[in-house]
Amino acid sequence: MTIRVPAERNRALRFAAAAAGLSIALGACSLTGEVTTVGSVAPNDYRLRHPIAIQEANRSIDIFVGNSRGGLSASQRSDVVGLAQVWLHEGTGAINADVPAGTPNARAAADTFREVRATLMAAGIPARGIIVRNYHPDDPRQLATIRLNYAKISAVAGPCGLWPDDLGPSVNNPGYFENKPYYNFGCAYQRNMAAMVDNPSDLVQPRSEAPPYTARRVNSYEKYRKGTTTTTSYPEADKAKLSDTGK
Repeated sequence: MTIRVPAERNRALRFAAAAAGLSIALGACSLTGEVTTVGSVAPNDYRLRHPIAIQEANRSIDIFVGNSRGGLSASQRSDVVGLAQVWLHEGTGAINADVPAGTPNARAAADTFREVRATLMAAGIPARGIIVRNYHPDDPRQLATIRLNYAKISAVAGPCGLWPDDLGPSVNNPGYFENKPYYNFGCAYQRNMAAMVDNPSDLVQPRSEAPPYTARRVNSYEKYRKGTTTTTSYPEADKAKLSDTGK
């Protein structure tokens, strides 16, 4: 005997089944509230585990000033000029000059800073780019120095030396049996690469292309038109050879 189900009831049953399937799917996406450690979800690529970040950092030098001596020595003057030249290349803010006050060498430090300011301005730093701040050291036994510092864009990576898992075969290190790199692998390389890069923005985007050397391009086109080789010959290269054995 065939039992006929009304069309309205059939549609209701199909709608209920679809709703139940949707609730199960949404329940699978709900948050569980569990906290996982970094080591357990660390990617295998060291560039993702230890990315190079671009941020602001401080560059500074200290100028030691005695109690009864003012002015800069030859090496100190060289340090100030070098700081000014680097600031013109990478500085993102003013140069902050911390000058001691209320210390035994305060008078000598004031005389020395006048020479520091003149040296910085002679190197191309405008007067509004130098901000003076007075300070008093917390430790009276410490010699107060003139501190010059400014903010710059820097590339950093790390910190290194993190070992969330064991290196050897252990139940706490399942990655050992899967031949995965340990967590600290590649961190020193990334940190050294960040320290050696000249312009940190090169890690984010390429620089704009320089205009072509028109004279060189015309010379190469002329050689190509005549059917001669376009490569450059260096006759002095053969003079550096130590021996002609084998010719």
